[in-house]
Amino acid sequence: MASPAASSASSRTVPARPNLAFRQLRGRLSPGEFAAAVRRSAREIGEQVSCDARYVGRVESGEIRCPNYAYERVFRHMFPGLTLPDMGFAPREAVRGRGARTAAVGAAPLATEPDHRDTRIQICEESDVLRRAFITGGPAAALGFAALHPIEAAAAAAAAHVPGPRTPVTGRPGAAEAAAVEEAVRHIRLLDDRHGAEGIYRRATQPLRAAYELLDAGVQRRSVSDRLHAGAGELAITVGWLAHDSGRFGDARSHYAEALATARVCGDAALEAHAFCNTAFLARDAGRPREAVRAAQAAQQAAKQLASPRLLSLLALREAGGWAGLADRSGCEQALARAERLFAGGPRDGDPEWMTFYGEAELAGLEAQCWSALGEAGRAAEHARRAVALQNSHFTRNIALFTAELAGDLADSGEPEEAAAAGVRVLSLLEEVRSARIRTMLDGTARTLRAHPGGGVITEFLERHAATAGPEADGRRGEDPAC
Repeated sequence: MASPAASSASSRTVPARPNLAFRQLRGRLSPGEFAAAVRRSAREIGEQVSCDARYVGRVESGEIRCPNYAYERVFRHMFPGLTLPDMGFAPREAVRGRGARTAAVGAAPLATEPDHRDTRIQICEESDVLRRAFITGGPAAALGFAALHPIEAAAAAAAAHVPGPRTPVTGRPGAAEAAAVEEAVRHIRLLDDRHGAEGIYRRATQPLRAAYELLDAGVQRRSVSDRLHAGAGELAITVGWLAHDSGRFGDARSHYAEALATARVCGDAALEAHAFCNTAFLARDAGRPREAVRAAQAAQQAAKQLASPRLLSLLALREAGGWAGLADRSGCEQALARAERLFAGGPRDGDPEWMTFYGEAELAGLEAQCWSALGEAGRAAEHARRAVALQNSHFTRNIALFTAELAGDLADSGEPEEAAAAGVRVLSLLEEVRSARIRTMLDGTARTLRAHPGGGVITEFLERHAATAGPEADGRRGEDPAC
């Protein structure tokens, strides 16, 4: 991800050219009306963009040569069948990443032969590889499992055969293979958002192995090498998160360490910040709060050169979670205040693609977890209520997560009936979502509510909770969470 200085260099090297194709797509709408249409389309697919007339003007003037990933998904939703070049944008690899920065300062690429193929043809070829390479079935195959239980459908889609890396015609991995890795990351994250990690974790390790085999095959072009390293690292983090959410903390720690090593090898500050971010989250959940603080601070150090206040906000929340685990109220409050201040800076084009989940709901939910750890259940419940109310319906797993947080906070603050009602809602959501983390949270709520007189919704929750605690859940409780 480009630093401010690099971005400036890039803008000086490549003069802005008006994007006439995008202006034609706007048609007779004013910039403000078109921006409103973009925001509506974003809501339709669960994205969060703050498009306004100024942004539209920047695109049409050529100042924004390529949109970030969130905007790209929205534009593709608005104009089905059109690629970024069709909309007048430059290929992403020509604008972003270390390859683009290197070109901006005049460094020579690893390969001397330029690629003269038409960009649109190349994009089509890459799309073809995506269908064949990593997750062959992809979203289209998932439609074939529509008759299955939603969780089984998700697992079946992710379980589609993943062949070993295909040797390109040139004998070395190229842009098509890099795009395949990037698409695998997006597909797995989408399944996780909707269904939770259990059922897809083991299968998701297949494309991860394939990605690192591609790196071992050797890459000639610097731009492709950067994309493959970044893609493999993001895939390692994604698979690590699936392990984390499934309660396999040892596996998660290993995958995050692999991603961090990849970031250090290729000098990717954005990937390093992401790896440390997830390491901090894992350390908090595994009962190592001091490590959580250190990892979050290391992530903030790596992210300083990135133009993303929202990323720094999330990292401050990771630090706050560590301070809360250490019962350091002052440290936690300072980090929370910093997180809120940075969040208020709004989204930026430099925000990482993986941060689409981070909005007001996530901010409130993570604050709730901090106050809960500090023993302030009532205050935690207030934030948890806000998190549930604001959560986008696209993030089914997070709705279940923050509702479970709310149930636990209400139980701890002496509101057993309301806590049980929230718990019942979570149990209903768990028919679509599988997450060891959420089950563990409900276990704690159930233990608290057993001390209250039965009857009504409390009895309903306890009975339904007991009925869902099968052998698989019992086995998961036997694992050592700290590994």
